[in-house]
Amino acid sequence: MVAGVSYVGPDFDPPQPRRNRRRALTVAAAALVPGALLGWVMYEAVGGPGDGGASGNAAVRPSKAPADTGPTISATNDDKPPGPTPTPTADSGALKGKVVVVDPGHNPNNFQHTAEINRKVNIGTNWKECDTTGTSTNDGYTEAEFTLDVAHRLRTLLQKQGATVKFTQDGDRSWGPCVDERAEIGNKAHADAVVSIHADGASAGQRGFHVILPAKVNAGAANTGPIVTSSRALGERIAGSFVRATGSAPSNYVGDGTGLVTRKDLGGLNLSTVPKVFIECGNMRDTKDAAQLTSGAWRQKAARGISEGIVSFLRG
Repeated sequence: MVAGVSYVGPDFDPPQPRRNRRRALTVAAAALVPGALLGWVMYEAVGGPGDGGASGNAAVRPSKAPADTGPTISATNDDKPPGPTPTPTADSGALKGKVVVVDPGHNPNNFQHTAEINRKVNIGTNWKECDTTGTSTNDGYTEAEFTLDVAHRLRTLLQKQGATVKFTQDGDRSWGPCVDERAEIGNKAHADAVVSIHADGASAGQRGFHVILPAKVNAGAANTGPIVTSSRALGERIAGSFVRATGSAPSNYVGDGTGLVTRKDLGGLNLSTVPKVFIECGNMRDTKDAAQLTSGAWRQKAARGISEGIVSFLRG
């Protein structure tokens, strides 16, 4: 989540009937080219930043997820939304031998350990808090709950493709890990791709998703030069597939409509030595986005969009 963003974007229209939205998204998707998500200026016809220090640090206490979040997710439960099963993007086993690290942003227990998560760590360009509590919807559904749920769904989908999936945390730690350790987990795993999952906490009316890419940084322990190009390729694939899977549009407040944002202030990116991106799946503080983020069926679509982007990237 990006705190303190004040960009103003247009209001999003309510979703149109499925037939029209599919046609509009097909046209939009056809306009996408590797390198950007341009062509989303027509989004109003369709309807509708995540490091330890990118999603706020207010004391957000875990709460019971809304009633429509679906059953508890495990490695054997996809909680697929109603309707026909989508055609897989790759044959089962297509990612055999590939390692993907999934980084669920924040930790449900961080709010109980403010001293620990406020400790500063070196992110190369400067020093930053170890982690934060993350944000929440106005009804109290926390970002940490959201990220773990999507991460579980994503793991199931990737494992079906034969990938080895590792988490930075699974709600099994009392707090953290810190942003530098999150990066190190991906590095030590020699991951082929790392995705950090988040949801934003911008002002109401600011909607949509964005994928955060590492800027070129060479300072202290940070040297992103070797991964900038590959991380951008990963981010572009995820952004394109996220549009197709969820029907969401790129952010109307950052990224100039491309859904891609480059940053050099996130330790999780600065310290990575393997291809890595963050995705802010929507704005928890906007009621329309929050309605999606708290839906189990929509979270399954989000996981599918991220998964398909990773598969596309790793298959070349």
